[in-house]
Parts: sequence; structure tokens; C-alpha cells
Amino acid sequence: MSTELLATVLDVLSWGCLLSGGFLGFSGAVGLFRFPDFFTRLHAASVTDTLATGLIVLGLILQANSLLMVLKLGLVLAILLYTSPTSAHSLGKSAIRGGLKPLQGDEARVK
Repeated sequence: MSTELLATVLDVLSWGCLLSGGFLGFSGAVGLFRFPDFFTRLHAASVTDTLATGLIVLGLILQANSLLMVLKLGLVLAILLYTSPTSAHSLGKSAIRGGLKPLQGDEARVK
């Protein structure tokens, strides 16, 4: 494989990750406004935060020029993959302990 072809493939993969991450981030933001209760909004925010940010950081890793930049971005990704689900779980658990009940059945339908 030539160097130019490899660079083109990396650019296409990088842009695919960046655009997919941007789309997921936007759709998660729409979900925050459209979903009816705290728990579905929390789900939209946590999935979006983890997956969209992961794809964006992966796209940036594919564009990185140095090993140090790849290591820094990898560390940022590892921290985000650990803290985002943990904080979403803590928020959900605190909401349940505070007496907030998830909507069920017909009351969960968006009007």
C-alpha cells in the first residue's frame, strides 16, 4: 500500500468518526429536550456523552501526528469512558433515593 493511499484511508476513517460523533451528539441533545422524564433524558445524555465523545476522540487519534498526542487523547478517552457511566449511574441512583419514580406505561408516552 502506498503512503498516499494509507493517508487517504486514515482521513476517511477519521472524518467518518468525527461526523458520526457529531451526529450522535446532536441527536442526544435533541433527546434531552424531547424525552418525557428524568431517567430517559439521563439515558440519552449518558449514551451520547460516552459514544459521541468516544467517536470524536477516536477520530482525533487517527489524525494525531505524534505518539505523545495519541497517548494524551487515549488517556482522555479512558477517563471519559470511566467517569461518564459512573456519574450517570450515581445521578440515577440519587434520583430514585430522592423519591423520583420513572414514568411507566401510558404516562411515559410523549404528548
